[in-house]
Amino acid sequence: MSQECKECKFVQEPHKLLVIPGPIEVTDEVLYANAHPSMSHMSADFASVFGDCIRMTRQILYSENAQPFLIAGSGTLGWDQVSANLVEPGENALVLHSGYFADGFADCLQTYGANVDQVKAEVGDAVKESDVETALKSKNHKIVTVTHVDTSTAVLSNIKGVAEVARRVSPDTLVVVDGVCSVASEEIRMDDWGIDVVLTASQKGLGTPPGLSILVASQRAVKVFENRKTPVTSYYASWKKWLPIMNAYERNGAAYFATPPVNLIYAYHASLRQIIQGPVSLEDRFKAHKEASRRVKHAAAALGLRCVPLSEDVSANGMTAIYFPAGLAAGDIIPRLLKKDVVVAGGLHASIKDKYFRIGHMGTTAVDTKRGDIDRVVKALNETLPEAKASKA
Repeated sequence: MSQECKECKFVQEPHKLLVIPGPIEVTDEVLYANAHPSMSHMSADFASVFGDCIRMTRQILYSENAQPFLIAGSGTLGWDQVSANLVEPGENALVLHSGYFADGFADCLQTYGANVDQVKAEVGDAVKESDVETALKSKNHKIVTVTHVDTSTAVLSNIKGVAEVARRVSPDTLVVVDGVCSVASEEIRMDDWGIDVVLTASQKGLGTPPGLSILVASQRAVKVFENRKTPVTSYYASWKKWLPIMNAYERNGAAYFATPPVNLIYAYHASLRQIIQGPVSLEDRFKAHKEASRRVKHAAAALGLRCVPLSEDVSANGMTAIYFPAGLAAGDIIPRLLKKDVVVAGGLHASIKDKYFRIGHMGTTAVDTKRGDIDRVVKALNETLPEAKASKA
């Protein structure tokens, strides 16, 4: 606990363990920061905090000069930013489909006038790089989008591999990563891997309450925006509006287009400081997520349960999606876990919605082993399955 929290003696009220794939458990320091006294969004004190957030967001993605946009909204606002600023009406977009959220991104792009092609993997798998290459060679695409971790399936896509293919066969195509369920729980080296956009949100691996849309654009993507031939097709999501705001705050000044979520920025700042400047390095955080993932998945396998991802190399480290065993359904498992004060999520992917459930293990749950969150999850699973089966006997 930080000195600030020690002084105020702030500790969260006892509560059920939240292990859905976002929102996630957050630390006492982050919640305390969220209770910061109301501040003017134009004040020097707030401007320096916002500027720090911009700089530290870059560090999370190992980028030197990409441009962060921190805007009030959900992660979905990132789709609107990409669709409105980088793709002009009538241009082609390629969407790689590994679950529910690719459908959403495709729908958003079409709403803004893009011609969308999709390459779909079977449920539980990621799109093969050979299929990405074929699709990119078939026509000119302005962007290719890939969901790093699809929250509906817990499938992990190889974004480094996708970017390598794009750079080789279609170098003008922008590589856009939907990292809502991966940033800060999966490694992303934006500059080294040649990624043009990473969009995410505050409530998952970044360990902050919901409400902040976070997008980081490469300088190449910013130039594409600046050179577009037609007007931006959104008002609130327009980088023409937001770029001067972000530049001002990074200079520790202030500018106004729309009021930022001041208290949430303070909370995000507290979380970023823990991630970037805390005792656990960013690289070790990724290792901690892998270890938490291994423990949950091994516990499921020991109970005879099967995960949705078809293989380990397409399995996310920040969440696990598990099929119900034969003869059992959501009503047999999820309420029993809830009675043990463990909150998990039901299915989301339309074709298997009633056949599986999802567990999140991101952020402090994975990194701070003293909390014992993973122990609680494994214990609850080990108790719940026999109870559910016995109830059917």
